[in-house]
Amino acid sequence: MHIAIAGNIGSGKTTLAGLLAKQFGWIPHYEDVDDNPYLNDFYEDMQRWSFNLQIYFLNSRFSQILEIKKSDKTIIQDRTIYEDAYIFAPNLHSMGLMSTRDFDSYSTLFKMMSSLVQPPDLLLYLRASVPTLVNQIQKRGREYESSIRIDYLKRLNERYEAWMESYNLGKVLIIEADHYNFPNNNDHLSEVIDKINAELHGLF
Repeated sequence: MHIAIAGNIGSGKTTLAGLLAKQFGWIPHYEDVDDNPYLNDFYEDMQRWSFNLQIYFLNSRFSQILEIKKSDKTIIQDRTIYEDAYIFAPNLHSMGLMSTRDFDSYSTLFKMMSSLVQPPDLLLYLRASVPTLVNQIQKRGREYESSIRIDYLKRLNERYEAWMESYNLGKVLIIEADHYNFPNNNDHLSEVIDKINAELHGLF
């Protein structure tokens, strides 16, 4: 089975993926952040590196999905292939940080790749307000994220909400991240685990 977690930068995807993997015995597939050769450059100069970064993520997530397809285990994936195409790339394009030519090339490639993959059996969407995102980004202290602007996070949040409203590829569980403190509160984690169990048992 393929479970995926979607959510903005700093919403807590990686933390939740790790906790759920431990709880359920699932295999976690994390976003390739530490080895990503473009992230630092992207935050220094978004216009120059936006296309390169999005292509890198698209390739990385497509490879992950092919691995997930081959596996006979339940995998939890930190961020989906759809978020880049429906949220991050169009946001960069609308902000003038990715040219129309590059955006069209990216979109064509995504359409071809997405036609070859199965959507997740369950999508968990971590909905977080901008203050929560800012707080979590500051807490983890990644140097390249220190220049992320509040209006950038706000735009991404708006796109996430629009995407969720139209998402029809499978089951969705929306988790209000503002109300939960997963690493430090077992009751919060138990509550979400109960909700996930309810969704998963509905699959069979």
